[in-house]
Amino acid sequence: MKMSKAAKPAKARGSLAAAQRVLRIEADAIADLIARLDERFERAVELIFACGGRVVVTGLGKSGLIGRKISATLASTGTPSVFLHAADALHGDLGVMTREDVVLAISQSGETEELLALLEPIKRLGIHLVTMTGNARSTLAAASDVTLDIAVKEEACSLNLAPTASTTAALAMGDALAIALLERRGFREEDFAALHPKGRLGAKLRRVESVMHTDEAIPRVGPQAAIPDVIYEISRKKLGLAVVTEGSGKPATAGRLLGVVTDGDLRRLMEKRKKEALDLTAADCMTKTPVTLARTELAASALRLMEEKKITAVIVVDEARRVEGVVHLHDLWTLQLF
Repeated sequence: MKMSKAAKPAKARGSLAAAQRVLRIEADAIADLIARLDERFERAVELIFACGGRVVVTGLGKSGLIGRKISATLASTGTPSVFLHAADALHGDLGVMTREDVVLAISQSGETEELLALLEPIKRLGIHLVTMTGNARSTLAAASDVTLDIAVKEEACSLNLAPTASTTAALAMGDALAIALLERRGFREEDFAALHPKGRLGAKLRRVESVMHTDEAIPRVGPQAAIPDVIYEISRKKLGLAVVTEGSGKPATAGRLLGVVTDGDLRRLMEKRKKEALDLTAADCMTKTPVTLARTELAASALRLMEEKKITAVIVVDEARRVEGVVHLHDLWTLQLF
C-alpha cells in the first residue's frame, strides 16, 4: 500500500522530534555530570598523574567501546594508556597490567561479571582502581579507590533500554579526565605534534624545520655579490629570493643574516635605475629587516604569517640570526593545513 503524500511530512516531523528528544536527553545527561564533579574527580586525576606506568582502561560491551576511545584520547594527550578487554583479560591478557599502572574500569551497572573477576588480580598487584559507573553502591564501586558517578536519569532510547545517554555520559567524563590530565602535565602544542606526525592533524602540527629548504638548497649570496650573480642565484634555486649573509655566501662559511633580495626587489630596481642596476651589489638593494622564524615554529604559523605579510617565503634563523633554511609558500600549501 502506497503512503499518501500527506503522511510523508508527518513521518518526517516524527523523526525530527525523535532526534531532538535524543539530543536533549543526552545533553542533559552531560550537564548533570557537572554538579557531581568534586574531590573524587581531583583524586582520580592525581592518582593517574602520579602513575608510573599506564592507564589500563577496561570494560565490556558498549562500555568497552567507550573505553577504547577514552584510552585513545588519553594516549594522544600525553597520558600513556592501553585498552584491555575485560573478557580477554580473563583468558590470558592479564599480563598487560603491572604494579605501576592504574586501572580505569567502566561499567554502567557496576556489577559486570567479567570486571568483578578482575578485582582479585588488581588487588593482589596493588594497582589503584578508578571506576566510572552509574551505580555508586555497586560491588565495583565499593572495591575502587575512586568512583566517578556517571549515572543518567534515562536513556535516550524510547524503550529506555539501549545504552545511549549512559555511554555519552561515560565518554564525556573520559574526555574530562583526559583534558584535566593534559593541563596538569602542562602538555603543549609541540608535545601534541610529536604524537600526531601523520594525517591532516599531523600536517597542522608539523614544525617549520620539517618543510624548510636547507644547506645547498638555500639561495645565498654575500653582501658584495653583483646583481647579475644575485639574479643567477635566485633563478637557480627557484625560491623567489636570495638571503644575504656575512662571509662568502657558502653554507659552510656564511655568518649572520644581513638581509634579503627578492625577485620583486630586482624588478623594482630595474624599473628605477635601469642599466645602472647591474653595477650595484646585494647590499645596495637588500631589505635589511626581513621576516624570520625559528625552526621550531609550527608550519601553520608560518603560513599564517606569510598570508598576513603578503610574502611567498620566510627565512628560518637561529638565536644568533644565522640562516638555517627557507620556507616557501608552495611547500606549505601542499600540506593542506586549512
